[in-house]
Amino acid sequence: MRIAFAIGDAGGISPELAARILADEEANKGDMMVIGDRRLLAQGEADAGVTLDLPVLSPGDLARPLPGGSFMVDLANCDPGSVPQGTWSAEGGRAAIENFRCALLAGHVGTADVVFFTPFNKHAMRLAKADYVDEIGFIDATIKAPRSGREFNVLDEVWNARVTSHIPLRQVADALTEDRIVESLELTTEIMEGAGFVRPRIGVAALNPHAGDGRNFGTEDDDILAPAVARAQAKQLAVTGPIPSDTVFVRAVKGEFDAVMTMYHDQGQIAMKLLGFDRGVTLIAGYPFPIVTPAHGTAYDIAGQGVAHAGATKNAVALGRMLAERLGKGRAEAEEEAADLPALFHRALDPDAVWG
Repeated sequence: MRIAFAIGDAGGISPELAARILADEEANKGDMMVIGDRRLLAQGEADAGVTLDLPVLSPGDLARPLPGGSFMVDLANCDPGSVPQGTWSAEGGRAAIENFRCALLAGHVGTADVVFFTPFNKHAMRLAKADYVDEIGFIDATIKAPRSGREFNVLDEVWNARVTSHIPLRQVADALTEDRIVESLELTTEIMEGAGFVRPRIGVAALNPHAGDGRNFGTEDDDILAPAVARAQAKQLAVTGPIPSDTVFVRAVKGEFDAVMTMYHDQGQIAMKLLGFDRGVTLIAGYPFPIVTPAHGTAYDIAGQGVAHAGATKNAVALGRMLAERLGKGRAEAEEEAADLPALFHRALDPDAVWG
């Protein structure tokens, strides 16, 4: 088992969280390939009040057999002195993109079984790469994925999947189709079964108030969501809905559902973060390897203060390991390709390289 660990946004709490996790013997089982700038990690150590003894490699060293235990690949791509703490910056966004791309490539060629990252800031990433939309589009382009994955928010009590994600609210209704909802339900079932659920029970959140109230408050629930649920049920999926979104999470937390499928980003995120802000994990699934991160953000308001809570970060690492073990994806199956890592990392750091 190996985890490709990309250090996230330099201006927030990502460096501190990285240092805390690497210093935690329960979280760091000697299986982490940390990707980023060693100087930035040193800043995280100072913020967290820990000291790390971590072997450091250059990207060129990856052509040789990798060391046992955790180690760092120093991309030397983010001088902390050039990145303001407590806010976004193009420099921080660029380094986060490079770190993430290298981690994805390590997973893609089989050198890593899990990709994990501490929080990103999308605005900073767009300052560095104007066409950056979200992680899923970036993953698809980087590894040339044959199908797009989906984001899930995970707590012990309930999972949350969604049909649409990072789009303006005014576009949500137009983006909903029967096919898209059915595909989302199928993928959610597939991923949750891979995580150990037997025929996971999914409650589908309605789009409109009171599930449209008999078409008084919108027609999408009757015309799109209900037929999609019926199609999913015909495929023997354990799906119920559409259910008014102001009660579906109550029913899920009481044990009626294992997951809630929401129609848009904040419809689920608000409920999940109220249930467990310091515990929640974001899982990006549907790829050959799991991709995990804490569900919270960069917390610019507490950057550099040494008070970041690492609970969600530890949960993300644990979920990634569990899913990778179930996937059974081992490094040995891509040994020959792994020798290309130095070239891949070099290209990942080339601002003129074209991806996707």
